[in-house]
Amino acid sequence: MFPLVAALPMVLAPGLPCAPDDPFLQDVAEMVPVAAWPTSGRERDARADRLDAQVRAAAVGPDGALWAATDRGLGKVDGAGATLIGAGRGALLSDDVRDVAVDGVGMVWLATDKGVSVFDGHGHWLRWTGRQGLPIEDVRCLLLAGNGDRWFGTSRGVCRLRDGRFSYFAGRRWLPDDSVLELRAGESDVVFVRTATGYSRIASVSMTLEGKAEAFLKRLRERHVRFGYVTDCSLREPGDTSSFVHEASDNDGLWTALYIAAESFRYAATRDHEARRNARESMEALLRLESLTTIPGFPARAVVRKDEEVLPSGGEWHDSPDGEWLWKGDTSSDELDGHYYAWTIYYDLVADHEDKERIRATVARVTDHLLANDYTLIDVDGKPTRWAVFGPRKLNDDPEWFFERGLNSLSILSHLKVAHHITGDPRYEEAYLDLIREHGYLLNLVDQKITILGEVNHSDDELSFVCYYPILMLEHDPEIRALLLASVERSWQTERPERNPWFNFIYGAGTGRLCDIDDSMRTLREIPMDLVSWRMENSRRADIALDKDSGRFDEAQSRSVLPYGERAMFKWNGNPYSLDGGGDGRGEDDGAFYLLPYWMGRYFGFIR
Repeated sequence: MFPLVAALPMVLAPGLPCAPDDPFLQDVAEMVPVAAWPTSGRERDARADRLDAQVRAAAVGPDGALWAATDRGLGKVDGAGATLIGAGRGALLSDDVRDVAVDGVGMVWLATDKGVSVFDGHGHWLRWTGRQGLPIEDVRCLLLAGNGDRWFGTSRGVCRLRDGRFSYFAGRRWLPDDSVLELRAGESDVVFVRTATGYSRIASVSMTLEGKAEAFLKRLRERHVRFGYVTDCSLREPGDTSSFVHEASDNDGLWTALYIAAESFRYAATRDHEARRNARESMEALLRLESLTTIPGFPARAVVRKDEEVLPSGGEWHDSPDGEWLWKGDTSSDELDGHYYAWTIYYDLVADHEDKERIRATVARVTDHLLANDYTLIDVDGKPTRWAVFGPRKLNDDPEWFFERGLNSLSILSHLKVAHHITGDPRYEEAYLDLIREHGYLLNLVDQKITILGEVNHSDDELSFVCYYPILMLEHDPEIRALLLASVERSWQTERPERNPWFNFIYGAGTGRLCDIDDSMRTLREIPMDLVSWRMENSRRADIALDKDSGRFDEAQSRSVLPYGERAMFKWNGNPYSLDGGGDGRGEDDGAFYLLPYWMGRYFGFIR
């Protein structure tokens, strides 16, 4: 079990911080008893008036002393009189104190424009700023929850301190807007957040990782499957998932392949016949990508029925032989990588005799097409597609293909190994060994992970692990594995700080080595339940160490990966160090990026 944080946005007119009789309280009174909300009291107000300062908030400590947040510092009123404590070195962060609360042991918590100060009332201070992990220092209000959580409302979202670790809630995934005005405690692990334009109910809910997978699968089946193809969908209205319309993307083949693998691992782990039906439906769709083109052995990027409502992507579209479909050409190496990956996993874990015959025939046609055309995919115009180029004349001799040499060498070796495994045709093993012995492909792939500044391609990282899995599982020759393992070790050590559960499990399954299971579990927990593409901005956070170098697309990056629930929505082909991203809520991810590592982890025993 793990705590899952969910947000329920509600409508409320803009306004100032709430008084006890504010409509904010009235709106939520049915959910939280009014008695649970703090009241001021005449005696407290009278004592606060003795301070020569503007009092913003006040709280009474266990000893009866009144502590006041003022525009001139921290006020204290007790039997000895009224005093003001101003900002100073190692003490109060700022005279601009916005809110105050006293916990059960008498610690005074203070919200300021420069962070959070904690005072024991006797001269000892603690300061929380970005250097101590507080994401946003401009704190406006705070809440000391009964379960030990400490919540801080800021000008750019909400921060929570739980179990010694800060979390950050901002953007439309969590809030109507980021200008937080007030926090109120609800029942159990619930907090109400008032912002300038509305309020949210944020709750922690216990859920197993399997329960999370079930919820993701239900959503995927409801909104992301069309004729067996799995992809993202567009939303006509921001955040309104009932307004979805299917897309036909450049990468329908790859995304569908990853879903097939997820359901295949689920079937192998659980023997759930629903998983087998789902995997078979999408495998039939994947095979259809090759059967509907006019070129034997040439899979389309995507296909759409002429009578379906779908958003097609740009590019070149052609009529299928039966006239009922349109298929998209210029198929990428991305698609081939996904096809061979899904073919071998489904073939080994799910397929019956009839399935195997169909897959065997398709694998043979596609591989024969590659062999007949110098390891390239040849499109309807008689020319190679843009990226599906794997031959030695290009990879070894053409400087323009330098950055693709390692990955594409890995890809074609993996594909040939899968083809031989599925068909048994010795020609594919002979071609595999020829590329290794005569063209240096095994040496090419050792350094396939690009680390050159400005050329780091996280999409290629995903494709490399898609190709590592089959070849590591199928290649048993220790002489060949020596260099394969050198390649995957170098790649994984570079990827390791990203806490990618899928990469970790591929590494563990393919090498038999330890693979950071705890970090993988943490990432699976952090992945948000809301997969809508909301804009998320982290570049202005105070707790982040910025990388001096930008990403491949000039995006700002952090030196370490943020918690996955605090980032914009992305698949494993995105940049996990990117700080800002997302959209306006008009798209939703299919969620297979969670299902695949979870069920793979279950199948291999990494997750029990």
